[in-house]
Amino acid sequence: MPNLYEPEFDEESQRPHYSWRRARLGRQAGGERLGASLIVLPPGEAAFPMHYHLGNEELLIVVEGSPSLRMPEEERVLVCGEVVSFPRGEKGAHQVVNRSQAEARILIVSEMNAPEVVIRPEMSQLSALGRPPGTEADEGLHHVFDLGAAESDLWESAKPPPPPP
Repeated sequence: MPNLYEPEFDEESQRPHYSWRRARLGRQAGGERLGASLIVLPPGEAAFPMHYHLGNEELLIVVEGSPSLRMPEEERVLVCGEVVSFPRGEKGAHQVVNRSQAEARILIVSEMNAPEVVIRPEMSQLSALGRPPGTEADEGLHHVFDLGAAESDLWESAKPPPPPP
């Protein structure tokens, strides 16, 4: 059985500014429709870019340390034990950054609905996922789109149906 205090880490990121380890506790416990990930953030690192979900609500619980929560209009330091909810849509936009000098641990609990759309407003990106968030990249559709690119018209490139066989 997974343990919040003695986790088995099953994913990590070493991207510049986004270095972390994650234990997908919900998956390890056999969860199908509810996810829970313990994320360990070293000092100076962020979990993910600022984002919000259109299909999944999230809940953050600070397990250890004092990470900062960035939202579009404000930033504040969270304290150990604090619980924050991120509703679906723009009102739930957030980013967690560890600006402290000590490691921070956060537990993210989320719905595991698919399909899912994730918007990254500061990057003008949209991700279309045919799988729940936090699942392996090879487990289904995940395409990233540049929202600054020219929009195309659905009917402009539509072709007539093929002739019957």
